[in-house]
Amino acid sequence: MFFSKGKTTYDFLVVGLGNPGLQYEKTRHNAGFLAMDKLAEKHNFEFSKHKFDAVIGEFNIGNRRILAAKPQTYMNNSGTSVAKIVSFYKFPIENVIVLFDDISLDIGNIRIRRKGSAGGHNGIKDIIECCGSEDIARIKIGVDKKPSPDYDLKDYVLGKIPKEKFADFEKALDNSVSAIEEIIINGIDSAMNKYSK
Repeated sequence: MFFSKGKTTYDFLVVGLGNPGLQYEKTRHNAGFLAMDKLAEKHNFEFSKHKFDAVIGEFNIGNRRILAAKPQTYMNNSGTSVAKIVSFYKFPIENVIVLFDDISLDIGNIRIRRKGSAGGHNGIKDIIECCGSEDIARIKIGVDKKPSPDYDLKDYVLGKIPKEKFADFEKALDNSVSAIEEIIINGIDSAMNKYSK
């Protein structure tokens, strides 16, 4: 898909991935949504508008205006919503930041990447396909590896974070918010140096 390089209303788009609905609220797969809730709490905004198959909000960091979104299309179709937002507001693809769960990282850790393949994650895979680019910054939030190779992946990612590990998970969510701020203020290299594990 081709996106215009025209002037956008916002400086950055931040997207957290997950599934809508109470049954998915505290699951591993909703790490992106949970990070966005932390972002909204810290910067005192609400996801009060329903547009582009997403709930959206906006806030400022310094003189930069940020649009935040939680796609409501369910994880595997996240790209439909993101591509609509990127196209409508003419976001340069390098000014899009996506947050999602990663089963290759321990709980408590996050990893920041400037670009790359989907790495087996269907949400970012759909975004890459719909936006036509792998040059999308992403913050991966650790949710732990599967307990065994034959454990069903869908059951695992739709399972809840264990209570005894939730404090570490909360720390990763807080660090994800700090990483968003760092990317916007000082650039992605600085964020990778500070927060990637």
